[in-house]
Amino acid sequence: MTDASINASTLAAQSRAYEAGFGDYFALLKPRVMSLVVFTALVGLLAAPVPVHPFVGFCAILFIAIGGGASGALNMWWDADIDKVMKRTKGRPIPSGKVEPGEAMALGLALSGLSVIMLGLATNWFAGAFLAFTIFFYVVIYTMWLKRLTPQNIVIGGAAGAFPPVIGWVAATGSMTLEPWLMFALTFMWTPPHFWALALFMRSDYDDAGVPMLTVTHGRRATRTHILVYTALLAVLAVGTAFSGIGGPIYLTVAVILNALFLRGAWAIARRTEDDAEADNFQVERSFFKLSLLYLFLHFGAILAEALLKPYGFGGWS
Repeated sequence: MTDASINASTLAAQSRAYEAGFGDYFALLKPRVMSLVVFTALVGLLAAPVPVHPFVGFCAILFIAIGGGASGALNMWWDADIDKVMKRTKGRPIPSGKVEPGEAMALGLALSGLSVIMLGLATNWFAGAFLAFTIFFYVVIYTMWLKRLTPQNIVIGGAAGAFPPVIGWVAATGSMTLEPWLMFALTFMWTPPHFWALALFMRSDYDDAGVPMLTVTHGRRATRTHILVYTALLAVLAVGTAFSGIGGPIYLTVAVILNALFLRGAWAIARRTEDDAEADNFQVERSFFKLSLLYLFLHFGAILAEALLKPYGFGGWS
């Protein structure tokens, strides 16, 4: 065997060794983010005052999830250059060399088209169009434009993650009312304190990547104040939602307890100095971030409980 053939065989073996698998492509879809999309969309679908056939409902949630995954793949394709700089993201499929950028783009575009068309066929074209707009908003408005332009990137871009319950509601009803927009507002107002808390203890990641997060452009003291202000506004919204068509005593109980805890955490963050945070390795900020993950799931879980109990005369205020 010649040296050339040996080298060719070695290269072929290395290529096979690094060939992307199903798990690598699935990781492009941001499954952890997708779980939030699926859950909030499901709550929007089931909280709607219109019964949905189980198979239609399953298809609706499936295609909304695929649309959310498509957005994640396109986000990773566009952000590959900064993902390889940040500690939190450098292990993602593209910066780690497991998936080529072009493959991620092709997957994202294919799944985007599939999800929009199939959701429109399975439910109604209003829902399909809303899903298309959500994908466009996340990929183009947030990822390609706002993320690297303004410290308000998370505030405005958070709308993309807040649309799923509205899509779920529209998939069920084909129309809009106040209630889905209350669910939208809940997620929209939750997003900034959630990500700003993360930015506080990730420290240099956003600096190194040149992403103008609030911690980079306005400093950590201003970020701590912003977290407190947004958390206070969120608490008013969250508790007020209890007295709407999707609220009730179960939701009110959950909202009062969670928002009291969330406000206490935000107040603790606002009072801390950077020396305090460094001394305990940002324990307060990390705890607030973990609580924020439970916060949204439990609020939407309470909305779901109210909706599921209504037919039995227990949910809501009636």
